[in-house]
Amino acid sequence: MKKDKRIIGKILMVLMILFFYLPIVFMVIFSFNESKSLTHFTGFSLNWYEKLFQNRDMMESLYVTITVAVIATIVSTIVGTISAIGLSKSSKIVKKVMMQLNDFPIMNPEIVTAIGLMLLFITFHIERGFMTMLLAHITFCIPYVILSVMPKIRSLDPNLSDAAMDLGATPWQALTKVLVPQIMPGIVSGALIAFTMSFDDFIISYFVTGGGVKNLSIMVYTMSKRVNPTINAISTLVVVLITVVLVIINVVPLIKARREKKDEKVIN
Repeated sequence: MKKDKRIIGKILMVLMILFFYLPIVFMVIFSFNESKSLTHFTGFSLNWYEKLFQNRDMMESLYVTITVAVIATIVSTIVGTISAIGLSKSSKIVKKVMMQLNDFPIMNPEIVTAIGLMLLFITFHIERGFMTMLLAHITFCIPYVILSVMPKIRSLDPNLSDAAMDLGATPWQALTKVLVPQIMPGIVSGALIAFTMSFDDFIISYFVTGGGVKNLSIMVYTMSKRVNPTINAISTLVVVLITVVLVIINVVPLIKARREKKDEKVIN
């Protein structure tokens, strides 16, 4: 019985992986298709990549997407980390209330958040465009950073900062040289989630933008109404970019750890 359960579990896992990754493989293959067909591969060609880089609107949308995602990630990571550290020093009641308020935007449907932000900008007569999109992305990214950093802070000794200051460290040194390195995995994971959420967002971006400012998801949405294999090309580039970033993030710490072990062996 146990063997049968294991076999069934493995089969389900394989089917799940195929369900998630086959469409991506299919998309990558057909980004090199010579013809416009999305079902029949007629021959290898880089034609759609050439058209992609020649498409000014697509390049502008890609630039907007990366710029907004990077700025939103940096700002939300800094604000979220400081907020999480501040909450860890607050009273239990304040911490509980603030964490519930922090969880609310995550649980709230995106369409509700999008309409709320749109009405906010309209009420204060703020012209919608790049800045409103950036502010909206920072707003919905901060809760994810706080949610990622808080567990790491909870796992630390609450007297760690006080001990560092007793040994002569300034409050800034205790924060940057003692506390932040200890919670760095949470900060990195929060930053990655924030970048992914910002890069991928469509609903909120669609409602808060204006003036011809489009990110990649909005651009793809407008192009998807007609058959355009350029979508496969830009999607493939995004997949490659994300894969490279993930590889770097996972490989660099391993290389550092090996170097530290080698240095320790040399010293010993």
